[in-house]
Amino acid sequence: MAYPEIKKINYNPSLKGLAEIYPDIVFSLAQRNGTKMTIISPQIPEDSQEKYPCIVFVQGSGWTFPNIYYQIPQLSQLAVKGYVIATITHRNSLEGYPWPACLQDVKTAIRFMRAKSAEYHIDSDRIGIWGTSSGGNLALLTGLTSDDPKYRTEEYADFSDRVNLVVDCFGPTDLLKRKARLDNPTPADIALAGGNPRENMDVFIDMSPFYKVKEGLTYPSFLLVQGNKDELVPYEQSINMFHKLCDCGADAHMIEVNNGPHEGTFWSQELLDMIFGFIMKRI
Repeated sequence: MAYPEIKKINYNPSLKGLAEIYPDIVFSLAQRNGTKMTIISPQIPEDSQEKYPCIVFVQGSGWTFPNIYYQIPQLSQLAVKGYVIATITHRNSLEGYPWPACLQDVKTAIRFMRAKSAEYHIDSDRIGIWGTSSGGNLALLTGLTSDDPKYRTEEYADFSDRVNLVVDCFGPTDLLKRKARLDNPTPADIALAGGNPRENMDVFIDMSPFYKVKEGLTYPSFLLVQGNKDELVPYEQSINMFHKLCDCGADAHMIEVNNGPHEGTFWSQELLDMIFGFIMKRI
């Protein structure tokens, strides 16, 4: 009897193209049960000395508690290309953590990745941040306030929170533009402002990346991405931020998603590939 030909391929000693997940890693003790991240990493041979660039990802949550699992399938595509991804949580404003607790946590996560760079095979000179919605807001603020002591905690204080690049997807950039913060504040607005938004508008100025951009400073590269049918964050927020970054000499780029809403059908493989391309070129 003639048998079908047996296909023969080589083994994969470098584990190239494979990824693995490390869930529920505590990176901060700023709250009782610890603040956690999930790391998606290339699979790495035991004797490997190779180091990989790192992307810290912040899922949008309205500055409450992010669902870190939403983008794991998409982020895994970047991990298999040779990137260590940390998709993080942060303290929830509705649980008694007003501004700037969530930004402090994002910066702590970056310092944690540098502190643990040997354990996770991270090139600590090549770290970027990517966020969506409120996570995009936090990503922009992180890139604009490198090593600012105002947002530094004592955890991993010997390490830097600077980043090489920022990807912001539909993040609010000017929180003063939303008059409802005064007239009809959300529970998160009230929590972030410590109880009274009308008396604490300085909080919303501090949360607005638009007012952080200054001429003459050195910034990371920026990619802003937004849909022109976003029902939650006006498209003009990204346009105005993009123009201000460019006017101040920053390396800034923007992608407009035609008919793109806030999340959902905003996403496509074409868009992911464009974001991956920006990351791979600038980190």
